Amino acid sequence: MSSTNGGSEQPSGANAEMHNDVPECYLKDIHIEFVSDDPELSSPNETKVHVDLVVPGSTSTENLPFKKLSSREWKSDREIKVPDELIFVAKFHEIGPIWKVHFGKSEIEKFKSNIGIYKTTRDFTTEDKCVGIWKLKFDCDTFVLNRSFKFAYQSSGNLKDLDDAVLAQQEAVQSTPEGHEDMPDHLNNLGISLSGRFKHTGNLSDIDAAISAYQEAIRIADEEDPLLPLYLNNLGNAFSSRFERTSSLIDIRASVLAYRRAVELTPEESSWTAEYLNCLGSSLRQYFNQTADPFYREMAVSKYSLAATGLDGDPSERLDAAEHWAELSQNDDDPSQVLSAFDTAIRLVSQVAGLDQTIEMRHSNLASISHLSRTAATAALRFMRTDLAVEWLEQGRGLVWSQLNNLRTPLDRLSVAYPVLTNEIKRISRALEDAGGRGEPALEPIAEASIVRKRIGVDEEIHAHIKLAREWDQTLEKVRAIPEFEDFLQPLKLSSMVDHLPNSGYVIIINVHQDRCDALALQAGVHDLCHIPLLDFSYAKADDLRNRLKDHLLDSGLRMRGSDSATISRGMRYEGRTGDVIKDVLRDLWILVVRPILDGIGQFVSNFHPIELDSFDLEIHAQKPPSDLSRIWWCATGPLAFLPIHAAGIYDGSTSSTLSDFAISSYIPTVKTLIERVKTPRNADTKKAGLFMISQPDTPNQLPIPGTTKEVRAIQRLLEKKGIRVLCLERASATVNHGIANMEKYSCVHFACHAFQNTEEPLKSGFILHDGRVELATVIQKHSVGADLAFLSACQTSTGDEKLSEEAVHLAAGMLAAGYRGVVATMWSIQDKYGPKIAEDFYANLIERPEGLGSDAAARALHHATQNLRKILGDSESSLVCWVPYVHFGL
Repeated sequence: MSSTNGGSEQPSGANAEMHNDVPECYLKDIHIEFVSDDPELSSPNETKVHVDLVVPGSTSTENLPFKKLSSREWKSDREIKVPDELIFVAKFHEIGPIWKVHFGKSEIEKFKSNIGIYKTTRDFTTEDKCVGIWKLKFDCDTFVLNRSFKFAYQSSGNLKDLDDAVLAQQEAVQSTPEGHEDMPDHLNNLGISLSGRFKHTGNLSDIDAAISAYQEAIRIADEEDPLLPLYLNNLGNAFSSRFERTSSLIDIRASVLAYRRAVELTPEESSWTAEYLNCLGSSLRQYFNQTADPFYREMAVSKYSLAATGLDGDPSERLDAAEHWAELSQNDDDPSQVLSAFDTAIRLVSQVAGLDQTIEMRHSNLASISHLSRTAATAALRFMRTDLAVEWLEQGRGLVWSQLNNLRTPLDRLSVAYPVLTNEIKRISRALEDAGGRGEPALEPIAEASIVRKRIGVDEEIHAHIKLAREWDQTLEKVRAIPEFEDFLQPLKLSSMVDHLPNSGYVIIINVHQDRCDALALQAGVHDLCHIPLLDFSYAKADDLRNRLKDHLLDSGLRMRGSDSATISRGMRYEGRTGDVIKDVLRDLWILVVRPILDGIGQFVSNFHPIELDSFDLEIHAQKPPSDLSRIWWCATGPLAFLPIHAAGIYDGSTSSTLSDFAISSYIPTVKTLIERVKTPRNADTKKAGLFMISQPDTPNQLPIPGTTKEVRAIQRLLEKKGIRVLCLERASATVNHGIANMEKYSCVHFACHAFQNTEEPLKSGFILHDGRVELATVIQKHSVGADLAFLSACQTSTGDEKLSEEAVHLAAGMLAAGYRGVVATMWSIQDKYGPKIAEDFYANLIERPEGLGSDAAARALHHATQNLRKILGDSESSLVCWVPYVHFGL
């Protein structure tokens, strides 16, 4: 690039005079870094500018660090006021400057700042003045500007942001000399901006211009340019987008040709191959949909299969390909393709939510793929592969908890023969767990071209986390190479599951999918599953029941704990203005779900003894069941996971017929949750035996719940009479630090306080103590050996995130993940009037049983307490509100 600044107008003022002696030179590189030591600051507190200048005729580079720019300001619109020193330096001609912007806050702030930099530099320039800055504004990572304007549009909905993106790229193209090596990049980025605007406006002229820009980038790019496949793939995307609007076969053929060429130019071992194959498969699928020619369907399946099964592609891209593969194979009479596709997809799910990511990132990924395990199980059931249905549901659900459980696997047997390897597993698992609990480090936005040429390195913390995950996988391979340890931490097979279930009772998995609903009943030692199609139930019905119950509870004030009414309750006062909604929901659950399941497993509802039975008259009242009730562990999916299956029944006085009359129900997030507790005996550490309680009757800034005082004191009297160790912290003594410390000293815990559910960041859910919050993430990280029973006498402790129905992200499941064998929780806020009664009856029954204080008999003790209250209050709607929310999780 030739120098032209000699004739340009110099800046006026002191700064211009100060720099008059600076020789004519090229600006080779400019690095501007905004530094913030405090991650909570909304703007950086320090700016550093480094500029590399190259003097004509010289081969050396002189580094000129500029002083801290105290004159830099932040305006309310996040734009940057550029200081005089920077304006002067930018007047020199540049060769490919790069701007890197680092913040301690969110990605969106970075994108806003990029736009601010771009707009501010434009404000300081005209065609005939400050030529250097005019060039600088478009050369500073134009793809980052693309993304910045895109995020700005998504945030504001202002179409001008997309127009600005196109303008920025057009200026970059117009200001770049012909033959410049960056011209293909600028044309590609212009195509991206135009394509993005087309998707929001539908203006065909934009997609036409995008196609022209991509074609020109491909025409002038060097045949050896590693970016050429990228340009071709983007061209294929543009043709595909235009086809969706025009339905022109010419466009879809062109997209296939572009994608195919991109694949041909990309080495098989490239991490981009999966993405290009996936795009090619989608284009072939469009062609098939348009022409119904089965050849193109088979070709699409082939490309999706190659993309999904490749070893070097991004797991998310491969998972996307596997899902497409499965969808396109759904109607095959031959199950091999669809089953292979789902098998691949389920294995990839665990990688997408893998241990090389923080727990928060795993939840973010899982929100978009939580449906997959249910879809896979539905396909397996269509081909009568009940074994695969169970195994895939296990592998594809509850991934965060199962990964944590894997990190805490019992190592006793391995440590006897291989102590060094055992210690290595302990070291890595603890390091991974600690790393996973930290927040997500922020990554700077980078240009796609830069990604392809060289994968930009990320923070050392992320590198260390990924390295740990790989080290974990390698160590597991070593263990599995040892005879008798081949299945160490492998996904459970059905045969292994049924061999480690509780000796009595049933585990019932209910798969709720848009296509069909099914129940699968497992029993210890029985390898033939009982498959019960729920012919009269549907996903839509489950969703309707969930929404009806949720709306009713909200209308009745039953989502908050505490009350401003004369009668203080832990939930808002129940007003019941909208009819017998709870009764109706429980009746539907009984008729459509629970009764068909009980009939299907051959249980005569009247006495729960197994006999052959084809039908049962719902009008006939059941006989009194035996005193020793059977156990059922419910593992529900989809919307059904948020409904009180344990209380299903018809509550009509003398003609009542309810599940709780015949069985004791518990819930489990996954079957493995139960199996791990069966395989691991209860820890008999007498030093930790006892109950630690927290009571918060008047937490600062929360509604008062005075009933908690009565509750914990009644429990304390009961336990002390039996000589059981008990500690209770109330009011100001129940601090976060004291709470966490004492949880590690006692086998059982009882929280009588407010709780909260954070649906955006589920691991920040927790309990509200006197001086702050005990979050779920902290409880999990502070897990202790010997944790046995947790009683969460707080609102919504078993209410999960509706977007993550397959992850059971709630406090009850979190306490299971922390190591507790059994958890008593609540589905909605409980009434302060009856909370002490339930708790007192629970512990009174529990400590009189042979098992004593602990998790072994907790389900039966809770059943006893809730049914006692039911006998007192009757079967009215207001009675159901009081006892139905109590649920048991675990063994």
